[in-house]
Amino acid sequence: MTKAWTKRLLTVSALLAAATVGTTAFAQQGGFTLDQFQAAPAGDRFFGVQGGDPGGHLLPRLMLLGDYAYRPLVLYRGSSEERVGNVVSNQAILHLAASVSLWNVLSLSADMPLTLLNNGDSPTISGLATTSPSGFAAGDLRAGLRVRLIGEPDSIVSLSLAGYLFIPTGKQSQFAGDGSVHGAPALVLSGEGDSFAYAVTAGADVRSKDTIASTNTTLGSRLTFGGAVGLLLADRQLQIGPEVYGTTVMTGSDRFERATTNVEGILGLRARLGAWVLGAGAGPGITRGLGTPTVRGVLSVAYVPVPEKPLPPKPLPPRRPAPPSDKDKDGIPDSIDACPDVPGVRSTDPTKNGCPPPPPDRDGDGIFDKDDACPDLKGLPNDDPTQNGCPPDTDGDGIRDDVDACPNEKGKPDPDPQKNGCPKAVRVTDNEIVILEQVQFKTGSAVILKTSDDLLSQVAMVLSEHPEIQKIEVQGHTDNRGGKAYNHKLSEKRAAAVVKWLVNKGNVGADRLISHGYGMEDPISDNVTPEGRQKNRRVQFKIIEKSSAGKSEVSP
Repeated sequence: MTKAWTKRLLTVSALLAAATVGTTAFAQQGGFTLDQFQAAPAGDRFFGVQGGDPGGHLLPRLMLLGDYAYRPLVLYRGSSEERVGNVVSNQAILHLAASVSLWNVLSLSADMPLTLLNNGDSPTISGLATTSPSGFAAGDLRAGLRVRLIGEPDSIVSLSLAGYLFIPTGKQSQFAGDGSVHGAPALVLSGEGDSFAYAVTAGADVRSKDTIASTNTTLGSRLTFGGAVGLLLADRQLQIGPEVYGTTVMTGSDRFERATTNVEGILGLRARLGAWVLGAGAGPGITRGLGTPTVRGVLSVAYVPVPEKPLPPKPLPPRRPAPPSDKDKDGIPDSIDACPDVPGVRSTDPTKNGCPPPPPDRDGDGIFDKDDACPDLKGLPNDDPTQNGCPPDTDGDGIRDDVDACPNEKGKPDPDPQKNGCPKAVRVTDNEIVILEQVQFKTGSAVILKTSDDLLSQVAMVLSEHPEIQKIEVQGHTDNRGGKAYNHKLSEKRAAAVVKWLVNKGNVGADRLISHGYGMEDPISDNVTPEGRQKNRRVQFKIIEKSSAGKSEVSP
């Protein structure tokens, strides 16, 4: 660090020594622009970091910006960094800036700096006297162009490419000009949301190398950089936030040295009053590069009209639609008329809407009354005109379902509506084939009496009509007369005899039947009376397995 600051001291000493000979001699040795603050183009959101322009087309922006730097060029003694004096103590510059936006993506700008105040102490070091600049001086005119590549003016992310040309209109002897044309391309990333705005820029200031006052210190092309963020308040009419910007020489022997690196910071405040924007800011120099002040302050007033948002296109007057086609003139458009060539009536059924009404069908079974043998009862089509439209006879016993008390069981007519069409001796429930009579056996025997053949035939017929019944347990029961073992054996024999009858005489598959004797263990009545004992002497047919697609009738 000592070497760097020694070189800086020699550079400044040489500059000031040249200044004592005369301003013309200094200019011939190669002067430079001391002010390191480059004002952002008129209309931008920040002071020293470009980006965030409001866009628009053919909208002019004008700005006056005052830039004051305190002690931008200070003379130090040796490596001790003892300040000898201020070559430039105060420098005040007025920027006359203007820009215009085109097609919402392109911005053209110009900035003319005018040095209004430029003075110093004309310090003396090692016997050499310096002459500080003074008086008014024009600076180098800056012309710029910036085009937005990505995003919109108010989007969260916007990327732009910028380029600036510096025209040597300034006085080198007054530290107000560089004496040659140079250009500065840059990339700008910016954006804003409801409550914040930001901008980041990086680029280069491309210029020829220039050795100052016959020393080894060289000023050449520089890297430029900056970043800023602002908080938007009061419905986005007030902005406050910091900015940091700077440059560093990146060519020659003095590249990236402290003496050739400038970094500054500003805390800025801006307020929008209609189309006018007032601004003020101040901040310190962060490094001690040539032209870096101890503190810098800025004041600005700008005319920045906000582009009007385009109004939405006026809606076209409603066109009166042509009446829909209705060939049959029934008031129902052809597009929803199921019978567009025949006048009809409206219907909620799309297949019938606009069709002529059908003939009457009082029971709603789809068979017109003129063809329906049972016009008041829902029925099924039948080739027999006397049965067409009448309820079916599911069990085929000749008794229609509407009057059959047992529509799934073949039965016989009966004047009692609750028995009409029902079997006389056998009924089917969900879990049992119920017999309304008893199977008769010889007393104390398993021989089935002939009087029970009709009953068992009806059981066999029910099993043939109900293939969903896959397994029946034929149960034998006795009363309590006699011993327990005797009754149990007798009940087993009687149940087995019934299974044998159904298999041999009723043609029931043996795999559908099993037998089991329960003796006197499961009475259904009191064994005290003869009537009770008679009820207990019985055969039952329990359903123990049915298919899932089975059908059944629950007896009352």
